[in-house]
Amino acid sequence: MDMTLSKILLSLLLLVSSIPAEEERPLYHFTAEKNWINDPNGMVYYEGEYHLFYQYNPLGDKWGHMSWGHAMSTDLISWSHLPLAIPETDDVMAFSGSAVVDWHNTSDFGKDGKPPLVAIYTGHRQGRQDQRLAFSNDRGRTWTQY
Repeated sequence: MDMTLSKILLSLLLLVSSIPAEEERPLYHFTAEKNWINDPNGMVYYEGEYHLFYQYNPLGDKWGHMSWGHAMSTDLISWSHLPLAIPETDDVMAFSGSAVVDWHNTSDFGKDGKPPLVAIYTGHRQGRQDQRLAFSNDRGRTWTQY
């Protein structure tokens, strides 16, 4: 191999190894910071923020321990990862569902005259499924399972 080709290959190798991993991630497609991500589970807009929920395994890169991951954006391009909205509890995994702003507080979960965010999802435990609720009174930052 001639010296010029060797220098070119070495330069390319150094260039590629110096590119941050973030640049290898999609620019306009949401991805979790790590681990398994699955179905999107509702997107809701409230007080200038888009909230995206998705099935997520916080414990590994394979399916299991399904919880609801949560991200927020003001422009649908740049996303901030928030703590889990609905974690797996007592061996009940949080499967697919939806989220809404309960504008008229029909759930009675609202506080101080502000509408709550309400998530309706399927709880799954060893072959048994049921419907569950969770709500937030702080613009989706924390969630209470009902």
